[in-house]
Amino acid sequence: MGDDGIDYNIVFPEALLSEKHWRGSKEPVVILLGWAGSRDKHLSKYSSIYNEKGCVTLRYTAPLKTVFISEPLGYKELSSTAHRLLELLYDYEVENNPIFFHVFSNGGFMLYRYMVELLHSHPQFSTLCVVGTVVDSAPGSQNVIGALRALKTTLGPKVNVLLQYLLLALFAVAVVLLRVVLYPVTKYFHKNHYDAMMEHPAPWPQMYLYSRSDRVIRYRDVEKMVNVLRETGLTVECFDFITPAHVSLYRDCPEDYSSRCRTFLTGCMTDSGETLAKKRFKKRL
Repeated sequence: MGDDGIDYNIVFPEALLSEKHWRGSKEPVVILLGWAGSRDKHLSKYSSIYNEKGCVTLRYTAPLKTVFISEPLGYKELSSTAHRLLELLYDYEVENNPIFFHVFSNGGFMLYRYMVELLHSHPQFSTLCVVGTVVDSAPGSQNVIGALRALKTTLGPKVNVLLQYLLLALFAVAVVLLRVVLYPVTKYFHKNHYDAMMEHPAPWPQMYLYSRSDRVIRYRDVEKMVNVLRETGLTVECFDFITPAHVSLYRDCPEDYSSRCRTFLTGCMTDSGETLAKKRFKKRL
């Protein structure tokens, strides 16, 4: 579907399926934020994990130019996209349902960062109840080599080799200048997503799924984020799948991956988990 320039897909479950899994309570709305270059057919495989459990799913992937150009250069294009995605909950009249995020790689995490900021500060969204988040293969911090690998993979073999190298060189220079050399200055008006989420984290339960074999996102970055969040008293789970490549956890370990996601969602949806999420969120406003 397209809406104000935003291409997204939303799927509603059959009423009987929702009733079976959630027994009369409102079914969760799972917002899936794709990795750079992912297509909806990719995300639909992940949304089926939740659709089969009677959830509403909303899928969206940010454009490549926004992830690899606008954001590294300091333009907050994703902020308005985050606002519109949250408004969709009201358009489809599911703003009173529990909200659950499933975020992929830095491309999804950048957008998630702005959605969390809006949930922290925007009056319109203060009544939304987020119960949890799954983060897949993210976040990474100032990893220029990983970012170049991600861009190269995203461009694919169809792009001319010379053009690929030109784009990669320009991207590398921009990232090094703005996100490494000049970052002590630029961070005051545009923090990177990693630092921003470490300083002002989401208050609801989170689960980080990653692999130490990931060549795009360093596993040490993920583990550092997990440890810092735990030190603040937040409920954070994590699991290292060891061998899969970047955003290949589900492809390589489908049953284990699906089970962990569904179990975590169910735990977040318990009365105690939902009450705790609301309490923490209000406390931070």
